[in-house]
Amino acid sequence: MSMAFDNSKPIFMQIRDKIEDQIVNDQLKEQDQVPSTNQLVQFYKINHITVAKGINRLVDEGILFKKRGVGMFVAEGAKEIIMRKRRSAFVDEYVLPLVLEAEKLGISEAEIAALIKETKGRDQ
Repeated sequence: MSMAFDNSKPIFMQIRDKIEDQIVNDQLKEQDQVPSTNQLVQFYKINHITVAKGINRLVDEGILFKKRGVGMFVAEGAKEIIMRKRRSAFVDEYVLPLVLEAEKLGISEAEIAALIKETKGRDQ
């Protein structure tokens, strides 16, 4: 887990995203216990309320669940929930603006596909 945060969005959302990334990347699997709020506070050196807000969003979305007195755990189907949410966001955040800009520039679908293939082929 990287300790760095950026100014692009609130820290509680970045905490949520970091945990989601661990689930998507299979670092955390269904039924795995996630680090406690206190552990995350210590690791990131941030406010307890900020961490709790990020964790609570994941609980509200059905990605994590609480076992009273034990901790937070990854829910059944959490990865699928995240993937579905992120695919939808991908279309809205990346594909739609790409298509709209391509239309303005007169770039065809075939040219877009070729540009994507070319870009994927580059060393990253």
